[in-house]
Amino acid sequence: MRILGLDYGDRRIGASVSDAFGWTAQGLETIERRGDESELKRIAELVKEYDAEEIVVGLPKNMNGTVGPRGEICMEFADRLREILGLPVHLWDERLTTVSAHRTLLEADVSRKKRKQVVDQIAATLILQNFLDSKSKR
Repeated sequence: MRILGLDYGDRRIGASVSDAFGWTAQGLETIERRGDESELKRIAELVKEYDAEEIVVGLPKNMNGTVGPRGEICMEFADRLREILGLPVHLWDERLTTVSAHRTLLEADVSRKKRKQVVDQIAATLILQNFLDSKSKR
């Protein structure tokens, strides 16, 4: 069973997918948001292409654990995905995943231009991997 991971941002959505066993997450792509809901169509295509049965969306929380305006937007996006795709959509605490993604790319000496292109994808991979790791501990 594959799971799709998403890092939902203002301009881009990072996408990742699990392996068939649900052990590891791999980055897929960065989807540009154009304001015409074409991103929803692309996510539906990824679900079909990878035969994903669940989706994990990063939920940005404040450091004190509360959900702010950005988190509410992600929750609405998750509800929309549930409605359109008819799949279980989980929200996963994504605190500091983008920071970790930037740090990883800096340590790998990736150029600024290339970092901008893949940071959302790396963040989506971290979100999904954390979710997968939590499931294996249950």
